[in-house]
Amino acid sequence: MEIESSKLFFALMAPLVGALMVMRAGRYPNLREGISCLASVVMFSIIVSMVPTVLSGDRLIFTLFNILPGLTVTLRADAFSMVFALVASLLWILAVFYSMGYMRGLDEHAQTRFNACFALALFGAIGVAFSDNLFTMYLFYEIVSVCTYPLVAHHQDKESYAGARKYIIYLTTTAKGLLLPAMILIYVLTGTLDFADNISTGIFPADVNAAMVTLLYIFCLLGFAKSGIMPLHNWLPSAMVAPTPVSALLHAVAVVKVGVFSTTRVMLYVFGTDTMGALNLGIPTAYFVSFTILMASIIALSKDNLKARLAYSTVSQLSYIILGVALLTTSGMQGGIIHIANHAFSKITLFFCAGAIYVATHKKNISEMSGLGRSMPFTFAAFAIASLSMIGAPPAAGFVTKWKLLVGTMAMESHYIGILLVLLASTLLNVAYFAPVTYKAFFGKRPEGEPYVGIREAPLSMLIPLMLAAIISLVIGIYPDFMMKFVSMVTG
Repeated sequence: MEIESSKLFFALMAPLVGALMVMRAGRYPNLREGISCLASVVMFSIIVSMVPTVLSGDRLIFTLFNILPGLTVTLRADAFSMVFALVASLLWILAVFYSMGYMRGLDEHAQTRFNACFALALFGAIGVAFSDNLFTMYLFYEIVSVCTYPLVAHHQDKESYAGARKYIIYLTTTAKGLLLPAMILIYVLTGTLDFADNISTGIFPADVNAAMVTLLYIFCLLGFAKSGIMPLHNWLPSAMVAPTPVSALLHAVAVVKVGVFSTTRVMLYVFGTDTMGALNLGIPTAYFVSFTILMASIIALSKDNLKARLAYSTVSQLSYIILGVALLTTSGMQGGIIHIANHAFSKITLFFCAGAIYVATHKKNISEMSGLGRSMPFTFAAFAIASLSMIGAPPAAGFVTKWKLLVGTMAMESHYIGILLVLLASTLLNVAYFAPVTYKAFFGKRPEGEPYVGIREAPLSMLIPLMLAAIISLVIGIYPDFMMKFVSMVTG
């Protein structure tokens, strides 16, 4: 049953109003950051209040604008959207507190602009999460791109401008060159852009041209370049010139999750599993993203810069989500969808740790981090927990993902050996590029002339959020039932 609810509107307005108030309070740092904290808590509280209704099987709806027949800007909260919305809103709270310690610790400039754009990025991300149709999703998808550009270019030097330029060119070109034409053609063929009520049927009529649907599917798959599929991934490592809180936002919350959420939402609710199965779109997609999973992991192995290694890890891990959905088996789809949450908490922990290490030691390279674990035990313990999740080892959250993907792969009637080998090989590569960081930190020796004296943990405003994120990553691995309730409602 659909229920009209203004909660969707207020959840969307919380970060927007927060951004406007932050700009007004720019001269007062404590007030500015207090507003950011309040906005994040308000948005999370409103989204949490929707949980009982969605779990009861109802959908919340709120129409913002009617543009044309079958073309509206409408918000919708269902089980699939709640997976992303709950994660993004909770992580915004942690990111706000972490950013205060990071930005003040390094005495960064333009902190008002930073906080305002941070809030606007969440405004776009929540808009994507609660989109009821492809048109609404496209609008908020573009808002995320525009609002995160100043964050990538934050340092305002040659390197940051180059990274930001590549970032915006990749994302806007693919959106306008692939997504926009696809969206227009889908509207012409179907007369609507509204998402289907379930993942089976999709919105295409039975007599539609199969070649045209396949072409539109390819356009949508590549058009959401925020999902980081190779070869449209290079914007992501280039964006690492941004401050670490921005990197955490890009890689765990607002940008890449907007990409994979949009991609999988369209796969399931525009094309549908029946259409994908009939046109044999699932397995080719799984093999296509398998190349990204393996190649990005191999590149990550070669990176000494910690943020660069984490960036390529993100490129690889995002494709697990798409691969799981593309398997079109119940367990496979569940593994892909739950990884939206599992990856978010684990990856934001890793980037928080990278920022804490930089604030405490001004070191960026893994080769320089030998022995730091004995001076920063909490930071590197959190890094170790999040690494286990990325690898897929119990009891961390990523184990649930890998287990579901493996079960989903084995349930396939054919092609399971190839996908199974990809999952096993990628797990070994995960171990190869994550384990040395923790090993060096706790068991390595400090270089000559670099004693332990003077090195200590980052400020509590950074340490507490990263520890909380790591703990949540463990908790949702040991007790995955809450998020799995939403996922099971999606997959039936």
